[in-house]
Amino acid sequence: MSVKKNDLFMGLYLLAAVIFFIISIPSWLLDIMLAINIGIALIILFNTLYAKEVLDMAAYPTMLLFTTLFRISLNVSSTKLILKNGDAGHVVETFGEFVGGGNLIIGVIIFVIIIIIQFIVINKGTERVSEVTARFTLDAMAGKQMAIDSDLNTGAITDKEAALRRKKLQQENSFFGSMDGATKFVKGDATAGLIITGINIIGGIAMGMLYGGMTINEALSKYTILTIGDGLSSQIPSLLISLATGILVTKASSEGELGDEMVGQLFSMDRVLLMVGAAMAFLGAFTPLPWYVFIPIGVALIIYSRKVGADAGAAKIEEEVEQEETEAQEIRKPENVVSLLNVDPIELEFGYGIIPLADVNQGGDLLDRVVMIRRQVALELGAVVPIIRLRDNIQLNPNQYVIKIKGIQVSEGEILFDHYMAMNPGYVEEEITGIPTFEPSFHLPAIWITESQRERAESLGYTVVDPPSIIATHLTEVIKQHLSELLTRQDVQNLINNIKDNNTALMDELVPKLMSIGEIQKVLQNLLSEGISIRDLVTIFETLADHAAVTRDTDILTEYVRQSLKRAISGKYFPVDEVTSVVTLDPAVEQEIMGAVKNTEQGSYLTLDPERTKKIMQSLGEQLKKLEDMGKNPIVITSPIVRMYFKKLAMDYYKDIIVISYNEVESNIELQSVGMVTA
Repeated sequence: MSVKKNDLFMGLYLLAAVIFFIISIPSWLLDIMLAINIGIALIILFNTLYAKEVLDMAAYPTMLLFTTLFRISLNVSSTKLILKNGDAGHVVETFGEFVGGGNLIIGVIIFVIIIIIQFIVINKGTERVSEVTARFTLDAMAGKQMAIDSDLNTGAITDKEAALRRKKLQQENSFFGSMDGATKFVKGDATAGLIITGINIIGGIAMGMLYGGMTINEALSKYTILTIGDGLSSQIPSLLISLATGILVTKASSEGELGDEMVGQLFSMDRVLLMVGAAMAFLGAFTPLPWYVFIPIGVALIIYSRKVGADAGAAKIEEEVEQEETEAQEIRKPENVVSLLNVDPIELEFGYGIIPLADVNQGGDLLDRVVMIRRQVALELGAVVPIIRLRDNIQLNPNQYVIKIKGIQVSEGEILFDHYMAMNPGYVEEEITGIPTFEPSFHLPAIWITESQRERAESLGYTVVDPPSIIATHLTEVIKQHLSELLTRQDVQNLINNIKDNNTALMDELVPKLMSIGEIQKVLQNLLSEGISIRDLVTIFETLADHAAVTRDTDILTEYVRQSLKRAISGKYFPVDEVTSVVTLDPAVEQEIMGAVKNTEQGSYLTLDPERTKKIMQSLGEQLKKLEDMGKNPIVITSPIVRMYFKKLAMDYYKDIIVISYNEVESNIELQSVGMVTA
């Protein structure tokens, strides 16, 4: 109900402004409208004075437009009354006589001074501040966005807090951009007021002489006082609005109110007050200046400086006592064990020597790279990587870093600061000197070289990588390897929510009628564990909906989904324009594996004899060695029904092996078998 009343008020306010341009209103109504205009200007002024930050007055640019329009409409109405009747009401008459003290010359001078103050001092400064603030706010937006991303990735803020800060940043940018244009309303209003005043004086004299039978002196006296009163009654509210605009665009965001901030900053230093008080007393005692003014002010400042100094000392002692009590309470307080139970999904800990790489103030861009890692993995695999926590750890070697998944270390590396890692792609014959090492992501041989050797190494054909890229690549690979275990039920629910609006029928059929969130999670984890992207969720869920009524075995459902994603799988492993070398599986071995499969209510598993397993894996190793010597990926092609069992069997021996079924290969792909796994 309150919203409707507010809308009604705004509608009437604007409608009144439009009507006043068209029709003539009686002088008593003009008095009421001028009083309302002054009241609104005072309300706006004090609201800007006590607003803690500029966004507390986010609608100010629109207010500026509305009040300017309303004020000009009153100017037009008063002009009609002055020229038509020679009477614009008591408010205009009072302003003209009282402000000028009944003297025409004084009234004109006061009016001109107010115009100068508003037009040259306040409006000009406000316009410039708005323009500069808008420009700097826009220029700083990218840096502020990066700072929010960095705080989010270091865990300093949550996703919700980051979203609120981004929203506030956009609002500030929009506000200052609007204020840059809105200040033109204030400037135009002052100009229009000056022009209208001049027209009123000339028109009033003409009306008085031609239609009122007045002499030029009588017309000048009467109409000039009315015109000055009209100008003052509109320019004083305009001055208040200009002042409010100036306060708002120069206000610094702070938690305290502006009055407390200004008074506190002016009268907080006892030394300053003491020196100013002594100077004022000296001027009163030893110069012709009135001693009864300067000496009392000087003495008052000296006395107040003593009080400020005493209060500051007491506050310091109180703060020290309070700090000691707080520290004592912290020592006595039992440790908050609950806070220690939280486990971060992903952590990157590093020694103090790597801190410059993560410190933005020292030119480090590791935080930005972490943001890019999350975006890269989301685009490549379709899963949202949890917050990556970055921490320094003095227990590590200066140049060492470790990567933890759910609090457990899964990988580590060491870098040499101010060095570069050079790797031989395989065709570089000339060697360069350096410190031998291994690339941490893929454990490839490499050497550390200095900045001076970098250009030569690149010219010889070496792949040269800087330390931040080494850490970022290592972290990316570790995340990809463990992304399946990082995918939680809540993550799956979020993925479902993202596509539910456009696929309501599908999701209503699948969840929870056919499958639970946990079962869908298992399927998606199976795909991610083998590096298959889950971005095409609609295809995945469509396939699950087709087959979940037949079987609830998540491993079998995963195979159906893989077959529906064969275009993506083929594109990942098999280039279209070349023949891909692979290893195949002997049909006899396939038959033996299927014969060893046992089906239970908990799922299927292999019961293959250990000796047979050993022989099959030895044969597999020999065939994969052929692919390795050729520089090819270790790809094994099997029949669809055997694929998942053979993959589980081989994973314990060859972690990088890629097992693909014939049904996952596009028809236009050319394959060449370089060997067959037998036993």
